[in-house]
Amino acid sequence: MGTDFQPKRAYFNHVKDTSSMNMSSSPSETHQGTEQKQEAVSTFTKLRAKLSFDRMVAMGAKMGMPNPLFLCADRAAKATIHINGKDYINFSTYDYLDINTHPEITAAVTEAARVFGTSAGASRLVGGERTPHHLLEEAIAKFMGTEDCIVYVSGHATNVSTIGFLFGPRDLILYDQLSHNSLAQGARLSGATKFPFQHNSCDDLERLLEAKRKDYKQCVIITEGVFSMDGNIPDVPRLIELKKKYNCMLMIDEAHSLGILGEHGGGIREYFNVDPGDVDLWMSTLSKTLCGCGGYIAGHRDIIQYLKYGSPGFVFSVGMPPVIAVACLTALKIMEREPERVKKLQHISRYFLEYARSKGLDTGESQGYAIVPIITGESMFTGFLATQLLKRGIYVMPIAFPAVKEGEARLRFFLSAAQTEENCRTAIDAIIEEIPHVRQILEKYKAEHPQTAGE
Repeated sequence: MGTDFQPKRAYFNHVKDTSSMNMSSSPSETHQGTEQKQEAVSTFTKLRAKLSFDRMVAMGAKMGMPNPLFLCADRAAKATIHINGKDYINFSTYDYLDINTHPEITAAVTEAARVFGTSAGASRLVGGERTPHHLLEEAIAKFMGTEDCIVYVSGHATNVSTIGFLFGPRDLILYDQLSHNSLAQGARLSGATKFPFQHNSCDDLERLLEAKRKDYKQCVIITEGVFSMDGNIPDVPRLIELKKKYNCMLMIDEAHSLGILGEHGGGIREYFNVDPGDVDLWMSTLSKTLCGCGGYIAGHRDIIQYLKYGSPGFVFSVGMPPVIAVACLTALKIMEREPERVKKLQHISRYFLEYARSKGLDTGESQGYAIVPIITGESMFTGFLATQLLKRGIYVMPIAFPAVKEGEARLRFFLSAAQTEENCRTAIDAIIEEIPHVRQILEKYKAEHPQTAGE
């Protein structure tokens, strides 16, 4: 390991026992309590009004447009998705390698449900440990080339709990400014000093390291394998150089690079052919390539064991349902056995990117690995464009503030090994045709409703 890991000492805040409080109240206290509740509701209503998605839906309703969000599909999403009796070309699935619903997974989880039921029944530390947990962790560690692995029941909680637990007030966290919400939340929870560095800029990262590293006990550099909003990748060999030079730890979130990068889907480790031991914390979710839910941390055995005995998201959460662990393990085996799925995904991703660029669309910094944004700018415009595409049988989600900066709203296309070149062309051609139409709709509405145009 590049640095001697010294975990912060665990402690618990004493919480006042509310059972000892006097629960009786006078009429005036009751009235005051009602007012406080109303004020709280009002506060959340005001906060909700600031959400771009909410504004988009409300404004769209005034214009007679359907809400493109929370549409309910009635079967698995593949190259198409079935909603309200109609099939749509689907660009909103994490099933990158088209493994979900594979007959082997269905058979395996059916048997697992018969043996283990649908719940682990307890935290793994105190009675919820099941055989599928061990098998999945062993298989991931072997695949990643690491000493050990821990599986959490939630992907978001994997990052929040791991970072929040491992680092503390005497430590420094340096993270890419476009890092996922879960990484930023984990850094905030830790109480460590934290600084974002310019997206994919190792030069800016080194500037921070030179200025700040000496003042802190531990330092961790955090980045992603494929960035979820932009579809580009970091310079991992350079990051490893910097982590060694400045005696840091390195954490890479591979939620969108596992199964996507490398000849066999080995992720950014295989893409750059780096020593897995040079990265201290390999993280990925299990909800994408591996067709389940949850997340994992793979790395050095001492860190993994420390997490298993102390990480709140693991210790105080029920264990992953055994059927999910079996599903993920089976998906991993299929991916290893059928590398042609990875090749199909990489081909269709490049095809989509190149065709979109040939039509003059702004694909940002995407490198053509499963995620390709079409950057359109204004949040409202992007939402209405998604709605118009939906009317034409194309299902793609708008991404707006706060997920991305205001002014950088986009349609985010997830590519899958199930997708076809024809579907890609259909979607991109429809965007080209609908952009001027949507612009006219929005301008007309703003002219007719000047009082709400700035909402």
